[in-house]
Order: sequence, then structure tokens, then C-alpha cells
Amino acid sequence: MAQPATGSPLRNVALLSLSQALAGSSQAILISVAALTAVGMAPAQGLATLPVTLMIIGTALTTGPAAWLIHSWGRRQGFMFGAAISVPAALLAATAAWIGNFWVFCLALAVFGASGAFGQQYRFAAADSVPPALKSRAISWVLFGGVLAGFIGPQLSALSKDWIAGATFTGTYLVMAVLALIAIGVLSMTRLAPTVRKAEDRKAGRSFAQLLRTPQILVAMLGGSASYALMTLVMVGAPLAMVYVCGHSTEEAAFAIQWHIVAMFAPSFVTGVIISRLGANLTASLGLMLILAAAIVNLSGISVGHFVAALVLLGVGWNFGFIASTALLAESYRPEEAARVQGLNEQVVFGVMAIASVASGLLLELIGWQSINVLAIAVAAAAIAVLAWDQFRTRETADV
Repeated sequence: MAQPATGSPLRNVALLSLSQALAGSSQAILISVAALTAVGMAPAQGLATLPVTLMIIGTALTTGPAAWLIHSWGRRQGFMFGAAISVPAALLAATAAWIGNFWVFCLALAVFGASGAFGQQYRFAAADSVPPALKSRAISWVLFGGVLAGFIGPQLSALSKDWIAGATFTGTYLVMAVLALIAIGVLSMTRLAPTVRKAEDRKAGRSFAQLLRTPQILVAMLGGSASYALMTLVMVGAPLAMVYVCGHSTEEAAFAIQWHIVAMFAPSFVTGVIISRLGANLTASLGLMLILAAAIVNLSGISVGHFVAALVLLGVGWNFGFIASTALLAESYRPEEAARVQGLNEQVVFGVMAIASVASGLLLELIGWQSINVLAIAVAAAAIAVLAWDQFRTRETADV
């Protein structure tokens, strides 16, 4: 049950959506230029994706501590601290680009990952700050900020890459520091639902063992993990497959990824309404069905059109699956359990995502693009089956 926020729920959700847009713009910048920055200074070309992988690992390792800090300090203070971490990370990345030091750049992106762990909690803050009937809509409205990020981030990277002569992309990372400072200002205006800040009060909730025996929590974690892992597995491998396996240009790969990012966040405007009508469980299943359909499209052809269509389906499927799973999880805990449940969920979801990110390139080389999509179909089908079981179980319980 949500505790009341001290400000207008709509105002809080709008501010969190704007914060999501600012944080997402930095992430979109990194997706656009991090590998390009690294390739020129990496000891070997194959290490060019290592910084981004370290960023994802940094997020996965920091999700638990981030949730604990947010609930110990309060949401606003925790989020402001998380955004502040991006400032030294951006300055360190700019320095690395300036001096051409690959390992300093790796460190900078790992710190960015730690900052991202705090930003991932915006959706829970929105859900916990509104009445129960508005939880799913609040989550989707916050993630809608990613639509702006998908357009703003790449544009900023293109505009700023040559601002500092002889040090490509140094100016881009300085822009990211400015975005983080703006985000701190925006977050300072939020008045979110209070957290249970005393450790002894949080102990009053169910233990980890009890929580892990709760079907709704397990199913929500499974839905979120499957949606994020499958999206990452296919998304990371797609541009590599387009360029190095199917012979398409890097510009065509960038075009496909841009529309994938838009498809990830654009449906957020209506996802909450869909969840309200179908329920979180069925909406998550629908998302996984779309991810399954994306894999089928990838198996049916290798033209640019096939890749674009598949990546759009993949993005929409992730949106439905991830937001619905978050909404399902947000209904499963009491206020004193929020830090425990949210931290556990984030560690599982982003830990699996990190594994999928690392595995994508390796699997592409070992088993090929088509086999990756066959694997995606199998995992999506298994997750859908579990969600269907939970839907059946819930109905039987309600009838009793």
C-alpha cells in the first residue's frame, strides 16, 4: 500500500518523468558514443565494448545498496545523491577521452552504472507515491520520459562531439555532467512518499525467505528478468549481426537501434491503461509474446526491414513486460518491506541483464544469430507459461 506523498501526485510523476528523460539522455549518449570512444584507445579492438559491459555490471552490483540508501535517507535525498554520482563519472570520462586512457574510461563507465542503479528506482517511487489504482499508470508515465531521451541523447552527442579540438567526444561527456546537475535540481523539487527509514521498523516485514516463497513476487521478478534479459540479448546482438553477419551498413544498424529505443518507451503513454484493463499478469504475457514474435521475424529474414520490424516489436514487448512486471511487484509488498523487495528485484533483474549483455556477443560468435533467436523463443515461451500458471492460480484463489 502506498504511503501518501507530501506533494501533488501528478507533479511528482511529471518531475520523475523529466528526471528519467535526463538520465535516459545520458544513457542514450553512452549507447551512441561509448564504443566509438573506446575503440580508438583500447589495447585490442575486441575490448571496445568492455566499458559499456562494466557500466551494466556496475548497475547490477549497486542496485541493492542503492535501494538501501534510498530507503534509509529518503527518496529525494537518495535520488539526488545518485544523480550527483554522474557528475564525477562524466568528468572522469571526459578526462579519459582527452588523454586517451582506456582504463580510466572503463572506471568512469562503471561509476555511471552505479548512478544508473538509483535512476532505476524512479518507477518504484512513482508507484509508491500514488493511490493503488494509479500505480501502473504512474510507472508507465515515468518511463515515458525515455522517449525524449531517445531523441535528445543522440542529438546532443552529435552536436558536442567536436566541441574540443583534437579530443573527440570530450565535450559530449561534459554535456552529460551538465545533464546530471539539471537532474539534481529537478529531483530537489519532488515531494515523494516517505520511506520507512529506521532499520528496526523495516525488520517488521517478512523475511527474505518468506518473500521468496510469495508467488506474486517470484512471478513479477521472473517477468521483469525475462523481459529485460531477452531484450538485451537480442538488442546487443542485432547491430553486430546486421553489420558483420548480414553485410548492412553501420548507418542502417544505427537507424534500427534508434527506432528500437523509441519503441521501448513510446508505448508508455498507454501501457498503464492496458494494465488497468487486462491486468498486470496478462499484459506481461503480451509483452513476452511480442518478444517471441520479434525473434520469429528475425528468423524469417535478414533484410534491414526485418531487423527494424523485429527491434520495434522487441522494444514494445520489453515495455509491456517490464512495466507490467513492475506493477505486479508494486502490489506485493507492505511499506516496511519496500527496500527489501525492491533491492532484491533490482539485483535479480539487472544481474540477469548483465549476463545477457556479456553473453550476446559470445553467443553470436559461438552459435550464430539464428540460434540466439531460437533461444529467445524458448525462454519467452517458458516465461509465458509461468505467467499463465500464475493467472490460473490467482483466479482459483479468488473463486475460493
